Amino acid sequence: MKVIDISWPISQATTEYKGKKTISIEPQKNFDLDKVRDTKLCMGTHTGTHVDAPAHFLKDGKTIDEISIAPLIGHAQILDLVTVVDSIKVDDLAGYEIRENEILLLRTANSAFKPYDPFEKDFIYVDPSAARYLVEKKVKAVGIDYLGIERGDPEHTTHTTFFNADIPVIEGLRLGHVQAGHYFFICLPLALMGVEAAPARAILMTE
Repeated sequence: MKVIDISWPISQATTEYKGKKTISIEPQKNFDLDKVRDTKLCMGTHTGTHVDAPAHFLKDGKTIDEISIAPLIGHAQILDLVTVVDSIKVDDLAGYEIRENEILLLRTANSAFKPYDPFEKDFIYVDPSAARYLVEKKVKAVGIDYLGIERGDPEHTTHTTFFNADIPVIEGLRLGHVQAGHYFFICLPLALMGVEAAPARAILMTE
């Protein structure tokens, strides 16, 4: 069995959404002095690979500790959408066989960005019409290869379309080194209490 890590590596140089600088990694103990290593980590809940819960944009939405992790584990399909310009629309998805209860991972031109490049404000995102299409397809979860799944929408329609259908959103996947196709997927967000998102480790498994 082959395990493929598709998580965004985290360091103080890691790209953050809109160029935020929330990551701080500070040694608390030094091995030469203390014979042990201990490190303090501070970062935002939307750092690197992370899962958004409905509380992110819904007033009474569930927080990350309240959602089930079951939709984040299971059979997944990576779609090759690297030629898409600007946003993923229904026509970009219509040619694929998308199965009910499948986790859908979207590989776009975003995957060309390195994990420490300056934030790219014109990243590829999911158009609200495509979000509605995926809800109709009854997918289990949706992931994308950048730090946002929507761009420039004050109503946050793509997010809320998924959240109102109890479909979790995974952002910050690294998909440039994997082929499109079918995999077994595991993505486990930290069990943070009462917040709207959490960093996660995401992997693909294949025979």
